[in-house]
Amino acid sequence: MKSPDPITNDSLAHESVSHGFYTRQGGVSTGIYHGLNVGLGSNDIRENVLENRRRVAHHSGVTTDNLMTLYQVHSPQVITVSKPFENGQRPKADGLVTSKPGLAIGILTADCGPVLFADHQNQVAGACHAGWKGATGGVLENTVSAMEASGAQRKNIRAVLGPTISAANYEVGPEFVDRLLDINPENQSYLKPSQKPEHAMFDLPAYIVNRLENIGVQSVWTGHCTYADEEKFFSYRRKTHRQEEDYGRQISVISIAQ
Repeated sequence: MKSPDPITNDSLAHESVSHGFYTRQGGVSTGIYHGLNVGLGSNDIRENVLENRRRVAHHSGVTTDNLMTLYQVHSPQVITVSKPFENGQRPKADGLVTSKPGLAIGILTADCGPVLFADHQNQVAGACHAGWKGATGGVLENTVSAMEASGAQRKNIRAVLGPTISAANYEVGPEFVDRLLDINPENQSYLKPSQKPEHAMFDLPAYIVNRLENIGVQSVWTGHCTYADEEKFFSYRRKTHRQEEDYGRQISVISIAQ
């Protein structure tokens, strides 16, 4: 039986922090959810999802109760946590911040951008779910602000964007283009021509990384495309193109070492 084998990045690697962008490897789910599906909102067998989450928690060095995830709603909302949620609650938000050792904060994705943050010196960690709505709406900036409120210093924060749909596979329609340019005409630089008339290819990873750099946070993308690599990643857009009934979610986790 394979064990979870998360992707890590040198920018976050430090004795004070444990992190990982988990792939589909090492899970018990089957069918369209094959592998390490941790999506409680999916229609997968619940016992399989809970076992997958237990495996992630174990690999992350925490108890299952201390693996904390949200009911994600594509918002700019960020929560600061110092203890596990009670009774399995999942607050509606898209960012988590903690300075409490032994709490693993996790973000679920299936094309959107999972961003993990760490200030190693001040031992503050953050995680956020940055799809286009969250990224344009301020979830990245709000996560950094919440980290600062917990004792982090912006100059020390490092951010890594994990597996995300790439520009080569993210085609958007004219309504999306208009909305993006209404936010800022300079966003044109993240759009390239599509083969389909009036459509464009949107570079979400570059948008996220540049937005973080613009607020003074050093950041990098791991370079993994969720749509292109079916063996490793779930993808909402791939599910849509295949007209499948549902899809799995992978998780990205970070914690302050105990």
